[in-house]
This record gives sequence, structure tokens and C-alpha cells, in this order.
Amino acid sequence: MTKAAPPKERQAGDETAVRARILDAAFAAFMESGYAATSTLGIATRARVSKRELYALVGNKQEMLVACISARARRLQVPADLPVPHDRETLARVLAALGTQLLREITDPTVIAVFRLAIAEAVHAPEVAQTLDSVGRETSRAALRQIMTRAQASGLLSGTPAELAEQFGGLLWGNLLVSLLLGVAKQPNPRATAARAREATAAFLKLHGLPRNATQT
Repeated sequence: MTKAAPPKERQAGDETAVRARILDAAFAAFMESGYAATSTLGIATRARVSKRELYALVGNKQEMLVACISARARRLQVPADLPVPHDRETLARVLAALGTQLLREITDPTVIAVFRLAIAEAVHAPEVAQTLDSVGRETSRAALRQIMTRAQASGLLSGTPAELAEQFGGLLWGNLLVSLLLGVAKQPNPRATAARAREATAAFLKLHGLPRNATQT
């Protein structure tokens, strides 16, 4: 017979479940009514909790917004199992893999909805766009900078990691994100996503030959 979890563990598990329910309710409310028009009472009612419980487990509306975006931004971090690029072939694989991940996650309809929310609330609730930029978009930029820093340390690239990351991002996205925001394009399927990442990688490496005095291993 399975033993019951200790009271403290049960309480922690219950609180985690309730917090997740609150954040799901908050995200749904933001998408449905807009950030500025959504009240904490409305979120609490939707999540079937008291306002006191809502504030204790998550915080105010701004903190809920940060938590909602942060949860999705974690999927944009560099995977721990990506190899350190010591040669051009490995660098190509790493960039293509990360590019595929970024495209897959950011083109998700839910994420596109967050971008549209930030645009719609830019005047009345600029904190939505500020949070999306500092928490969400910065995660993807940091991931690319990390790869570029590793490649630079291995003598495979020259230039500042920030500039290299921005250039690769430009090649990766082109006009796709704007088209998705306008609703004139659909999320690319896995095959198209992988192909787009490979093409961006090939174009980027073609622009950046080996730095002077560097040797290919």
C-alpha cells in the first residue's frame, strides 16, 4: 500500500497546482480581455481562488504577467546538451539546432498571441511590451549571444557576440514574424522550420569565413 505524502509535501503540491491554475487563468484573461482591462478579481474568480490566495501564491497583476511570459521564455534557453563548437561543422549543427528551436517556440500561436497583446496594449499598458522584451525576447537573444561567444572563443568567428547574434537572428527570421503577427502566414511545419534554420545557418557562415590566422580543425 502506498504511503500518503507528509502534510508539508501535500501542501506544497497543492500550492503548486493552485499557482499553475492561477497563471493559466491570468494568461487566458489577458488574451481574452487585454492586460489593462483584466482585474485581479476577474483572474481570482476564473481560477476559483480568493484574491488573498492569489496574492500570496503569485502576486499582483504585473507579477502574474512576468510569470506567464517567463514560463514560456524558459523554452528559449540554450539546451544543456548542445556541444561546444570547436569546429565549423559543429558550429553549423549548433546554430541550426538552436535556430530550429527558436523558430518552433516563437512561432507557436500562443506566443504570437502574446506579441499581439503587447502591441495592442502598447499605449495603455506599456509594461506588457517591456516585460515581453526584457524577459521573453532577451532570453532568445541571450541564447544566441552564448553560442556566438563560444564560437568566438574557439576562434571560429570574429566580431562582437551581440552583433553576430543580431545578424543571425535577422537571417533566421526575415519577414516571417511580421507576417505571422499580421495573420498573413501560418506557423511553418517542422520540416519547413528545420530547413529555414539550416538555410539561415549556411548564409551566416558564408558571410563569416574563418577569422584571419584561424585554422579549421
